[in-house]
Amino acid sequence: MASLTIENYVKTVYQTCVRQGNSPAGTGQIATALSVSPGTVTSMLKTLSESGLAEYTPYEGVRLTESGRNLALRVLRRHRLIELFLAQTLELSWDEVHEEAENMEHAVSDHLIDRIERFLGYPTTDPHGDPIPRADGTIEITNSHSLAETSAGESFRLVRVLDQSPEFLRYLSETGLSLGVEGEVSANREEAGIVTISFAGTDTTLAQAVAEKLLVSYINQDKK
Repeated sequence: MASLTIENYVKTVYQTCVRQGNSPAGTGQIATALSVSPGTVTSMLKTLSESGLAEYTPYEGVRLTESGRNLALRVLRRHRLIELFLAQTLELSWDEVHEEAENMEHAVSDHLIDRIERFLGYPTTDPHGDPIPRADGTIEITNSHSLAETSAGESFRLVRVLDQSPEFLRYLSETGLSLGVEGEVSANREEAGIVTISFAGTDTTLAQAVAEKLLVSYINQDKK
């Protein structure tokens, strides 16, 4: 049985690689994500390699092996189903569930997670729109793109939030943006670093840095 530390590392390596198109995760990236020193990361990556969970090459980065990927998906499955369970049954807000799930994901069994999944009706995404891995290790990635890349005049639906820090999620809530919100891009001024959107009868201007963290799907998919 993998330790808490190993589970955290393989999960972080997996998420880092996915964010950058499956290229190797760098030591510095992992150190930043886990708030540890690069030296600590290097030592742990060697351990993961020796355990057959990763392939680590100094100065190039690390990739997970098939075994490492399977473990990472199991941890993510637990985390995301716990988040959804807390949101739907205990009515925790989407800015509260992440930290609670971080504490619980290592303590629950896969059997309990399977029961939670069945109880929730086999959901496909968590409260932030992240896909929930299935029990067989597969994961469904929906077609979406950054709001920052959306042209003026395009209608969209917010389907996923990449920055899940409590502060950012509370900001979105205060702005009125939640998963499923539909709107239209009124203007995308890359030279000014802003995106103006219209939803729920109001116009809201977002910084490009904010819009990049919001993934949307086109409402009229026939246009794309």
